[in-house]
Amino acid sequence: MVQQQRLDEVFAALSDATRRDVLMRLGDGPATIGQLAEPYGITLTGMTKHVRVLEDAGLVVTEKVGRARQCRLGAERLDDAMSWIGFYQRLWERRLDGLEAFFTLQRGRETGGAPHQEGPTP
Repeated sequence: MVQQQRLDEVFAALSDATRRDVLMRLGDGPATIGQLAEPYGITLTGMTKHVRVLEDAGLVVTEKVGRARQCRLGAERLDDAMSWIGFYQRLWERRLDGLEAFFTLQRGRETGGAPHQEGPTP
């Protein structure tokens, strides 16, 4: 159940274009809330809300440095989401491979010959 909640938080965080941009920016190195807010012309409060969503999802870590709040990518990053996506990617690849084999077999039956096989013939 905890795994599902973490995935929900990660995908909810990634559902917003500004938050995805923030992650891309932090991939270049740490930045303050002000530096992250500047390109969007939004308030520090607005960017803080975005960062908090990313932080709750474990994608960003913040720490107070002087008067500013420094942000950097979280250690866990997108590992949980990538595992989940990878599972379904493999599942769909197997299903599509099976569908391709079915259509290849059908095509061979319709033409009255053996299905076309890749590779060298003996």
